[in-house]
Amino acid sequence: MNGSRIAAVGHYQPAKVLTNEDLAGMVDTSDEWIRSRVGIRTRHIAGPDEPVDELAAHAAAKALAAAGLSPADIDLVLVATSTAIDRSPNTAARVAARLGIPQPAAMDVNVVCAGFTHALATADHTVRAGAATRALVIGADKMSEVTDWSDRSTCVLVGDGAGAAVVEAAEQPGIGPVLWGSVPEMGNAVRIEGTPPRFAQEGQSVYRWATTQLPPIARRACEKAGIDPADLAAVVLHQANLRIIEPLALKLGAVNAVVARDVTESGNTSAASIPLALSKLVERGAITGGDPVLLFGFGGNLSYAGQVVRCP
Repeated sequence: MNGSRIAAVGHYQPAKVLTNEDLAGMVDTSDEWIRSRVGIRTRHIAGPDEPVDELAAHAAAKALAAAGLSPADIDLVLVATSTAIDRSPNTAARVAARLGIPQPAAMDVNVVCAGFTHALATADHTVRAGAATRALVIGADKMSEVTDWSDRSTCVLVGDGAGAAVVEAAEQPGIGPVLWGSVPEMGNAVRIEGTPPRFAQEGQSVYRWATTQLPPIARRACEKAGIDPADLAAVVLHQANLRIIEPLALKLGAVNAVVARDVTESGNTSAASIPLALSKLVERGAITGGDPVLLFGFGGNLSYAGQVVRCP
């Protein structure tokens, strides 16, 4: 086998929906204020009895079913998350236990909002190296648990959810080379820290970085895959803010692509946002098998990672 591919995807969101009108009853904000600044209308919020590993397991089970595989077919579980409260067992081990996956390598990847694309690259490298046969790659975050719900600058942004992909060996590579990196000296611009941990960010700094520095990096990810941005069928960026997504996609030059805008109904779900949005595009038939899709994560640590994949 010369590469790996995404065989199937799946996603999960909690049942509870929090609207902008609901938030207006909690903090000094309004539907118009939120929509005009970040483009979000609703978000899903997990209950106190819905931990991150449960969200992740639901999404993973759907991806397994879509791939026609059983838990025994998986030998690597990677979970991208930055909101797991417990240090051990890690989230990946708990997901494996929930699904009944026997003896997998199980690792968490914490690169915050760029976590899924980092984990996907890691799975691709591992499968191509022959260290794993099939991997479950999951992005899952419960941002509501690390949010100060009295702070209108952050509470209007966040949502909870999970997305998953099954990665397996393939004769023709379906996951392109990753382009990844970070700006460590600006890492404090997005934070989840303290006791209890709380999400905070320097919104204007992140906005300027994302809209000015990331477009050429995203173009380089396409170049590494040998794809002209104009030939992309879809662009799935980290669903941070509609005011970041739209200008970044425009500057990328993906003029013929479907641009994922799941942020409007899901909010910022951190590591879950890319697989969640991708799974929804696949589910509604907006993209079809074999289509080239750019996945590009960015955010916490001011890290980024992107690759062109073929739609399952």
